[in-house]
Amino acid sequence: MSLKVYKSTEELIAAFADYFCAMANKAIREYDCFSVVLSGGSSPRAAFQLLVSQYADKLDWKKIDFFFGDERYVPQTDKESNYLMAKENLFDPLSISPDHIYAVDTSLTPAEAARKYSVDILNYFSKHRPGFDLVILGLGDDAHTASLFPGTTVINETKPYVKEVFVEKLDVNRITMTAPLINQGRQVAFLVYGKNKADAVHAFFEGERNPLLYPSQMIKNDESTEWFLDASAASELRLHTLN
Repeated sequence: MSLKVYKSTEELIAAFADYFCAMANKAIREYDCFSVVLSGGSSPRAAFQLLVSQYADKLDWKKIDFFFGDERYVPQTDKESNYLMAKENLFDPLSISPDHIYAVDTSLTPAEAARKYSVDILNYFSKHRPGFDLVILGLGDDAHTASLFPGTTVINETKPYVKEVFVEKLDVNRITMTAPLINQGRQVAFLVYGKNKADAVHAFFEGERNPLLYPSQMIKNDESTEWFLDASAASELRLHTLN
């Protein structure tokens, strides 16, 4: 596991963009394609915008396939849609072909959408080497990641699937990759910034081992996992060194 802490969010985003490009170029050079799982929420927006503005000519974007670690159960045109955020800030500016974008079909019921996305992923890996090249994750202030929320039934899933989940405290349905599916990724990168994430970061690294309370603890924490934090997000850790 690599823990990298940066003085500012801007430095963190720049370092993550460099990392993304390095991982993508390596996979494309060796296997002629790169599969990446995007995180939801607002955290990756700045990274997407930086990739578009400064890294557009540093990657062969036609050889990158995009997936989503989770999705809100809303139409793809809804402002809460993870797909829409990626479309507006990454896909459209880079003219990514639709056949390289694997979005969750939220026109189906939550259960049907989850099953279809599982099948889409299985079909993809029947033609490519198994396992995503990179899974990008965020971290909620309650230590959830993807849509693996504290107290939800999906935390108990032991198979590498996509599942529907009802998040009672938000009164919403979500579709999410399970922890076993995320952990099949060759590389996992957490992109976390802001003082409001400090307690969750502390819980992951220094809190009690309790995945039911801190679901992000289910994600592997070995040499294939990278953490990108700003100083605010890392402020509750006892030991950390600024990069």
